[in-house]
Amino acid sequence: MTTVPAERWRARAAAHAERALALTGDAAARRARGEKHPVEDFLFTYYSWSPGRLARWHPGVGVALADADERADWAHYVATGAGWRVDAAALVAQRRATVRLARDVLAATRGRAPQLACFGLHEWAMVHRTQPEQVRHAGLPLRLGHAGTDEVVESHRIRCSHYDAFRFFTPSAVPLNELRPTRVDQAAQEQPGCLHATMDLYRWAMKLSPAVPGELLLDCFELARDVRVLDMRASPYDVSSLGYPAVAIETAEGKAEYARAQRAFAERADPLRAALVEVCDALLQEDVEVRG
Repeated sequence: MTTVPAERWRARAAAHAERALALTGDAAARRARGEKHPVEDFLFTYYSWSPGRLARWHPGVGVALADADERADWAHYVATGAGWRVDAAALVAQRRATVRLARDVLAATRGRAPQLACFGLHEWAMVHRTQPEQVRHAGLPLRLGHAGTDEVVESHRIRCSHYDAFRFFTPSAVPLNELRPTRVDQAAQEQPGCLHATMDLYRWAMKLSPAVPGELLLDCFELARDVRVLDMRASPYDVSSLGYPAVAIETAEGKAEYARAQRAFAERADPLRAALVEVCDALLQEDVEVRG
């Protein structure tokens, strides 16, 4: 157990809150005005944490905070002689299945080479053969129109390995996917080149909180935000009105641009994925020790 003096951990908590505000302030302001953003709101709608919850800093497992009595009513905190710490045993007792699944998926994904030839076609498959009123982002036009979008889907190889992307495919697009990802087989199917698997680092950090250090949580959120921008730039939607130029994956140049960005994101994600595996291991080790 490491004990952090009050002046040090309070400085880290303040820096964390400032960084969180810089990352989420615009989203919070839009929410207060009742405005929506089809690109950035994904991180607060599909993923369930509000902007305000990201501002709360945690030290991670095995760290006690001196003079931190204000955390007495924080969930999964316990007092020790050295200060207040995350109660890892209680947390993993409540979320054991989630921690094990997270570890399995994250570790297995790290062990695979990134596949860089999907070209973001999952977003196209989500609007395949739909009517205008059926598309997910009805306020955005389709860059190639409905017929052009359908042609892109039907003329490309689709090999989506991510269950939470595949489950939003339209019925007509489902049989076009070469894979059949399921929740049960998630650890056996995900790979580090997948944009949604990379965005899900934020999801896992969320589910493991407060065991995840605040800095790691915001690193995962910031990466997910950047990946989401590429996800929509390469989608069939025209997001130029929001200031995002298209990545035209129906062209050779667009495919090359997408693959380069995929590789860069996979490299950026790897140390974060490794750090989350370490969080899972720390929780599971605590569980072993408590259960004898």
